[in-house]
Amino acid sequence: MTSPVRGRLAVLLAAGLLLAGCGGSGGSSGTAVSQAGSTHDHGSAASVQSDDGGSYAGIDLDPPYQRPQFTLTDTTGAAWDFATATKGKPTLLFFGYTHCPDVCPTTFADIAVALRDVDPSVAAQVQVVFVTTDPARDTPPVIREWLDRFDADLPTPFVGLTGDQPALDQAQLSAGVPLAQDGGQTHSALLLLYGADDEAHDAFDAGNTPKDIASDIEKVVAGS
Repeated sequence: MTSPVRGRLAVLLAAGLLLAGCGGSGGSSGTAVSQAGSTHDHGSAASVQSDDGGSYAGIDLDPPYQRPQFTLTDTTGAAWDFATATKGKPTLLFFGYTHCPDVCPTTFADIAVALRDVDPSVAAQVQVVFVTTDPARDTPPVIREWLDRFDADLPTPFVGLTGDQPALDQAQLSAGVPLAQDGGQTHSALLLLYGADDEAHDAFDAGNTPKDIASDIEKVVAGS
């Protein structure tokens, strides 16, 4: 029988979306890796087509991903149980690192634009969670300062999480994304959107726009 994690990774493989290698130092390739092992320019990170004829502007996940269960440390230094804290709430989840020069800041800028484009009452219901893949450099204060660049004027502050490597690995496996490599610099490019049913029927990659994210947030919140 196929395990849930293997099933989730199969979805990523079928979509051609695995890991995005952020540019910069540390031996990162600056490319996204596809199923066939070929590479794509990191500016377009994953070769998934958003207009796939599905229900969402983003990437339809069939079967949907279950809301993961993991506990990490938030930027105040407190334990933060993802499943409990976000249960039943529209939630965006992304794994990356603050020193990333391209995919991570672009993704969070897109999220911020999308949340400013929707009605404030909609934006207030959405929890955005960032999990670092680079715990050595991403201390809680570093993560908080980075997130505040994007969420300063939004109704719900973004949550930043870190932990030891085994805990971060478990979080990624629980979410059904590939484990980060190269010291965290090659990481999943998938932005997962969970709904009130605690499932992610929808996700985004670098090929999606803030308009796509805003449209799907409105759809998911309306179904809450």
